[in-house]
Amino acid sequence: MPKMIFVNLPVTDVARSTAFYEAIGFRRNAAFSNDQASAMAWSETISVMLLDHGFYSTFTDKRIIDAKTTSGVLLCLSFDDKAGVDRIHDLARGAGGRETRAIEDQGFMYGGAFEDPDGHVWETVWMDAAAMTPPADAAAAEPAAAA
Repeated sequence: MPKMIFVNLPVTDVARSTAFYEAIGFRRNAAFSNDQASAMAWSETISVMLLDHGFYSTFTDKRIIDAKTTSGVLLCLSFDDKAGVDRIHDLARGAGGRETRAIEDQGFMYGGAFEDPDGHVWETVWMDAAAMTPPADAAAAEPAAAA
């Protein structure tokens, strides 16, 4: 089984949040969704669980933050090209999200950030892999392969 990540987010309205995440390209997994939660797949190994506050509270003793006023985590989605970044920003704005950082083009890196209706921030990034060369001493720091 591949390693997977499940990001659990408290939301005030599961149906509204589900519609937002579907609009920006996530797929709802009905087998793990109900009135209290929606399992939203970004890829084969990354999913977001949208949990209403009551259900979310069963997993923690901590107070649930208001993500519109308090930052608890910054999440980041990567894309294969700049067009993917542009597309998700357009979709997020169209689905009721708010752009929190305009897209910046730094040549080797391109991205920005938006928030969902509950205020959870999603950064976006495309990076030019060819521009990310390892430092000259990185090869020397790697252990030799066993013979």
